[in-house]
Amino acid sequence: MENDLPRRREAEGLSQGELAEVVGVTRQTINAIERDRYDPSLDLAFKLAAHFECHIEDIFQPEETD
Repeated sequence: MENDLPRRREAEGLSQGELAEVVGVTRQTINAIERDRYDPSLDLAFKLAAHFECHIEDIFQPEETD
């Protein structure tokens, strides 16, 4: 799943650790999501969307397949 998390986080001037603290996960979790190594749970996706005041699909998009 592709995501727009790094751009949104950096636009707010947050470190991975700061964002992680806000949504209740570890910095490693945010890092893994940003590097497309981990897809967040639905609960975490909702928390991230609420933090950035947007829809989940504004942050996360399914990868296009042929």
